[in-house]
Amino acid sequence: MAGTFELFVDADACFRFRLRAPDGAVLAVSKGFADKPAAVAGISAVREYAGMGLISDLCPAETPPSPAAPRPRAASAPVPAVDRRVHDNDLRIRARALRRPAHNPGGVGVA
Repeated sequence: MAGTFELFVDADACFRFRLRAPDGAVLAVSKGFADKPAAVAGISAVREYAGMGLISDLCPAETPPSPAAPRPRAASAPVPAVDRRVHDNDLRIRARALRRPAHNPGGVGVA
């Protein structure tokens, strides 16, 4: 079952929408829109761009510490984020290459 978009009016009288998962959890809440047609256009834009969106990995290269032992903060300059964008088409191409057998170009199936 797919998620559900809910259109509503917030406390500031702005139109907003939220995306709910099939289990009822709120996945995203939009910005405020001036009118209902603008909010509906926002839903259409999310539907169009979400499936083909790039993934921007802004996490540090090192693995995070375990939650039981938080790491003390250093007084040094912050580490700049590395932008590692990967388009989902690129992931599909890489996955397809992994499924192909490398040693037998005329063979069928994976060895």
